[in-house]
Amino acid sequence: MALEFTDSNIKDVINSGKPVVIDFWAEWCGPCRMVGPSIEELSKEYDGQVQIGKLNVDDNVDTPNEYGIRNIPTILFIKNGQIVDKQIGAAPKAVLEAKVKALL
Repeated sequence: MALEFTDSNIKDVINSGKPVVIDFWAEWCGPCRMVGPSIEELSKEYDGQVQIGKLNVDDNVDTPNEYGIRNIPTILFIKNGQIVDKQIGAAPKAVLEAKVKALL
């Protein structure tokens, strides 16, 4: 299952030394619901290699503001604490998986 990221735990996750994928989403967002199953599958497939999780923008406002998130879904791909790629809007699982593989 995808991890649940929050304003209070995101810094620890990013500084963990592992690559991180953050899916910025909200319950009311249709495209977010389309991407959700792919995020869940990738979190299982890359468990132990990449920390993959979701951050609800309605419940957590500091992190989206810090990263300049203006549209959802936005998925950030972070390696060594730096954003190395991003996906804005819904995308097929294959596109997301290629970006995850690039983190390894």
